[in-house]
Amino acid sequence: MRNLTWLVISSLLMTCSVMAQSTPREMGITFGVMESGATNGITDVVGVKVGHVTLKKGDSVRTGVTAILPHPGNIFQQKVPASIYLGNGFGKLAGYSQVSELGNIETPIILTNTLSVATGVAGVLDVVLNHPDNQNVRSVNAVVGETNDGRLNDIRGRHVSRQDVVEAINKASAKRPQEGNVGAGTGTICFGFKGGIGTSSRKLPPSLGGYTIGVLVQTNFGGVLQVSGVPIGQLLDRYYLRNTLNDDADGSCMIVVATDAPLNARNLERLAKRAMLGLAKSGGIVSNGSGDYVVAFSTFEANRIPYGSSGEQKISNLSNNSMSPLFMATIEATEEAIINSLFAAETTTANGYTIESLPVADVMKWMKKYGRINK
Repeated sequence: MRNLTWLVISSLLMTCSVMAQSTPREMGITFGVMESGATNGITDVVGVKVGHVTLKKGDSVRTGVTAILPHPGNIFQQKVPASIYLGNGFGKLAGYSQVSELGNIETPIILTNTLSVATGVAGVLDVVLNHPDNQNVRSVNAVVGETNDGRLNDIRGRHVSRQDVVEAINKASAKRPQEGNVGAGTGTICFGFKGGIGTSSRKLPPSLGGYTIGVLVQTNFGGVLQVSGVPIGQLLDRYYLRNTLNDDADGSCMIVVATDAPLNARNLERLAKRAMLGLAKSGGIVSNGSGDYVVAFSTFEANRIPYGSSGEQKISNLSNNSMSPLFMATIEATEEAIINSLFAAETTTANGYTIESLPVADVMKWMKKYGRINK
């Protein structure tokens, strides 16, 4: 009896230990073959900062704001090369056309819910126009993306305020961002489980330039979940088209890719396209009703575009033949960021629904059975 009791206690302790881990990597799961950055987050790209404002009110409000700053200075005065790729355009991304036309971003990037995009723009305007160095500015291109958290959140109430957007920008930090039910991921759903914010990074070896790729995602989409190649959605019997043609796979995924590699807008668009391959590796299908966008930018300081500059500007840009390692790094980091969002998310009851978190203990059993645990 004593031995049986000890076995039960040991099993419970092992389960709690697994559940206490915050990322798949800490549990022995790896994605791809490349090394991660120091913290395995988008802020491994030096200068990038991230801020969250999480809104949880009563039993119906589960939403928020996430702000990504390409560098800690005045972004409007020192714009960064950028590109946006549309995987599927069922979304309400603000600021796309000017980024496509000029190839740069001049504001923090904001993620929030679908009906708060306008508020996101207004908050960005407050920050940019109130900066003491921007007193003569009369046009600002705010980049604001979204996913629809209307199941877990009273989205029609439009609870995100301009002050929330300003706060997310002002509190942005270079520390590794929180994941799961935070910021713009507070009310999201992914593969039928609780989704949220996820992040990951990759570091190229010195022989390939030593560049860093960082990715942050807001996951709110469906499909057939895979974790490092293991068909977890099928094994858990939770996947798109499992029951009827009315199974829901719609939603959206916002993906932000940062790099310190010297890239122009054209190669940043090529980089952004590869992030969609990372989404596919996680099992996402980019459904008809899914707004899947990738915002990619380079922090390479010599390539910043000063406001009002004219004449010739020298831009450093890696050759096309040097891009493949960055492509691979983006794919791996995107896949891992998506799975990180699921592992970090917590079961949420709100707005009349309960969305369960991914059953991590069960996932780990399958990962072990498939030989995908590396410790």
